[in-house]
Amino acid sequence: MANTQNEYREEMDAKRIIQIRSIIRELPQACSDFIRSIAVMTSTLTRLAYAIDLRTFFHFLHNERIAFSDKDLYLLSDQDLEKLTMSDLTAYTEYLTYYFKEEDSSVPNKAYINHELAIKRKLCSIRSLYAFLFKNQRISSNVTELVPLPKIHEKPIIRLSKNELVRILDTAQSGDQMSAGQKRFQKLTAKRDFALLSLFLGTGIRVSECVGININDIDFENNAFVVTRKGGNQVVLYFSPEVADALADYLTERKEIEALPGHEEAFFLSLQKKRITQRAVQNLVKKYAAVAAPLKTKISPHKLRSTYATNLYNETGDIYLVADVLGHSSVDTTRKHYADMTDARRRMAAEHVHLPGDPDFNPD
Repeated sequence: MANTQNEYREEMDAKRIIQIRSIIRELPQACSDFIRSIAVMTSTLTRLAYAIDLRTFFHFLHNERIAFSDKDLYLLSDQDLEKLTMSDLTAYTEYLTYYFKEEDSSVPNKAYINHELAIKRKLCSIRSLYAFLFKNQRISSNVTELVPLPKIHEKPIIRLSKNELVRILDTAQSGDQMSAGQKRFQKLTAKRDFALLSLFLGTGIRVSECVGININDIDFENNAFVVTRKGGNQVVLYFSPEVADALADYLTERKEIEALPGHEEAFFLSLQKKRITQRAVQNLVKKYAAVAAPLKTKISPHKLRSTYATNLYNETGDIYLVADVLGHSSVDTTRKHYADMTDARRRMAAEHVHLPGDPDFNPD
């Protein structure tokens, strides 16, 4: 099990490293030094996110701020970066609310909109770069610490109700209420889609973990499978008999498909006989959710994960179990995301303690 997952992970890491190197090659030397300084402590996905955020920032400086417009980005020195002002950062914060990416030539004139959480992350990326430079005495002051981060307003956790959960699985199997065009594809992928949705709703795995599953990672004798978590750790998760039936039904079909070279071990395949991508899974979930829960327009694989977490917590009341199964490094992360679940249980406590004057009070 472990070897095949390691091979897939190494392949993905190699692709991301190439992307990172391509991006930082056009940025100031400070960015390269910063990215390399965190290589041991972070995943390739994290470093790629940093690189993309820094590219967006420096393109803004070069195109929108006069003080940074007279040099190519890769020629900007530490002394140039020290010219950054609070005014530059304030302008960048506003810019992030609506902008266009010149480097994304595949979708010309595509607008990008960021809200509080995305803006905060992008500003934190800049802070991290400048903290690195200041710590290493490459700049004499760090202006990024003076700019406040956006206040994050908590949003309600979106999840499927039990009736919606039943409907999304039924839709994947039957294709009911789907358009004629959608049904043509649904007939070809019904077993795969039902198995995918069952796995999400029955185990709470991440979409990145799902697409990385190989055939040999699944153990039907013990109803278990291996996944590689965010930090690279491999863990064994277990699934119910219902999920086992869905996976086994699809596996029978999967074994009849001759995957393209390099994709032979992948469990979930696309119609192109390649390992299914995260984007394809996201579109798949969105398609079926539009039928099962039409009023909930932002159902994603992560929302199916939230649905599983809620159901597990409601059945067990064990927040530590939920955190462990979801792969959260801290139970505080679980509490933050599912605070309304703990609040519901606290409300239940009020129903079980009675005082004199309450009809249910028992003095014995």
